[in-house]
Amino acid sequence: MTFTKKFDDFVCEGDSITCEVDGYTITAHIARDDTQDPPDERQDGFWPSLYPNEAGFIGAGNGWRDRFDKAQAKAERVMAAWKNDEWHYCGVILSVAIDGLVLDDHAASLWGIEANYPDSDNAYLTEVANELLPEALETAKAERKRQCAILCETEAVA
Repeated sequence: MTFTKKFDDFVCEGDSITCEVDGYTITAHIARDDTQDPPDERQDGFWPSLYPNEAGFIGAGNGWRDRFDKAQAKAERVMAAWKNDEWHYCGVILSVAIDGLVLDDHAASLWGIEANYPDSDNAYLTEVANELLPEALETAKAERKRQCAILCETEAVA
């Protein structure tokens, strides 16, 4: 049970993929993360460091200068792309329906994921959707059971 279609290399808010599992239709869609903190404030070690006790330490030994220069250039490129709104943080939200009836429009989610990150194909977004799939199905089955119990009570009263 997985999503066979993948998110595109470039995604926009609202983009989605869908799969069918045991009669349930599961949709994973992209939502822009409300937190607009830049990556260097969200990620410890975003900027490379030459100091062993700091996050971002690139390691000592041969080739340290080359490793540092490459890491610095990448961090600068990523930050420039962020400032140009070329990539953003997002959430992957799964909703579950059966026979066209939405059981839960937020059955599972994960937030703070990079979308359209430089040199990325967004494959991680599909991986996240697949990892959330069991949780979404569990949530949907519980909701279906709850709704069936309410229906049974209503029919018993009538």
